[in-house]
Amino acid sequence: MEPPRTPRRGTRQQLPRHVAIIMDGNGRWARRRGLPRALGHREGVKAVRRTVEACLDTGVEVLTLFAFSSENWRRPATEVGLLMDLFLRTLRKEITRLHRNGVRLRFIGDRRAFPQRLQELMQEAERQTADNERLTLVVAVNYGGRWDMAEAARRLAARVAAGEMAADDIDVETLQRELSIHDLPEPDLFIRTGGEQRISNFLLWQLAYTELYFTDLLWPDFDRAAFDEALDSFAGRQRRFGRTGEQVEQSRRA
Repeated sequence: MEPPRTPRRGTRQQLPRHVAIIMDGNGRWARRRGLPRALGHREGVKAVRRTVEACLDTGVEVLTLFAFSSENWRRPATEVGLLMDLFLRTLRKEITRLHRNGVRLRFIGDRRAFPQRLQELMQEAERQTADNERLTLVVAVNYGGRWDMAEAARRLAARVAAGEMAADDIDVETLQRELSIHDLPEPDLFIRTGGEQRISNFLLWQLAYTELYFTDLLWPDFDRAAFDEALDSFAGRQRRFGRTGEQVEQSRRA
């Protein structure tokens, strides 16, 4: 990763503040080459580095990566173990580089299922990078959008039961404040690699008004050119948020 430099913000008329990505296709990338799945996951780590560098270069403020879903525990035990080992080794290796480049690291999801050492390392990485401001890198691990909403509802129910609030006090804003990444801008652009065109229980609430972008590229092949294509696609879209196209144009001219 290169030393910090001034981001090229403004080269596109419309740049997403927050990009969320489902990194799909590591296993298929390896299988097509007759390689073990483990090598596909290792190549996927390289694609993560490239994407982080691209965000730093263009001025994207938040990058959220779906690293391990709550459904991924259903995979063969050997692959899950390999992913846990790769996650641990990658985190140890990358934390200093991320910190040096001004990246704030944050993890969302239920960490209790992970080994204690991995939980401690995630906490230490968050503590070490907490004051960085160039880019917030959110890593979703053992995460699911339904889990996120259920946890928010459980916390609100506990507050109602304790008499801290009334059930009638719960509205969209109240629930949203209990969700993961509630303090960050919602994703402007969602990218999924690997050819699948679904959200797969990722940030279900937060993606309500997000622009969706799908590519057939497998994640290890996702490079700077592919990221730029996604940004160009986003820049050409009109985001209306319930308004008419004429209203959007009028607000731009105002």
